[in-house]
Amino acid sequence: MKHVLLAAAMSLGVAGAAWAADPLEGTWKTEVDDGSYAHIDIAPCGAALCGVIARSFNGSGEYRSENQGKTLVIDMVPKGDGSYAGKVWRPSNDKIYIGKMDLDGNTVALRGCVAGGLICSKQTWSRVN
Repeated sequence: MKHVLLAAAMSLGVAGAAWAADPLEGTWKTEVDDGSYAHIDIAPCGAALCGVIARSFNGSGEYRSENQGKTLVIDMVPKGDGSYAGKVWRPSNDKIYIGKMDLDGNTVALRGCVAGGLICSKQTWSRVN
């Protein structure tokens, strides 16, 4: 009977870990780009993670950007050790790039890359919540 209870408890623990939120989930503040920055809400989208522009800010404060509600982080998949791979959209030029993210506590380094990932532009985001 002890073995049955132990096996049940272990399987619940494994299932609970599968249901745990990914550490990348939450709201992140971008760096200033073209005079504005945003809060990005990262949440599951199917088997991956996606980030939607939730709020926009400029030198005057919060404003309603035409990009709010659009997906900026596209199909990010965890690769282990806090690294993720997917795609990113840059609103200022309306292009989609190879995306890479590296999570380190309450910051995440986001890279948009071309040439198969050889040439990248980087931003460091900070966790809002």
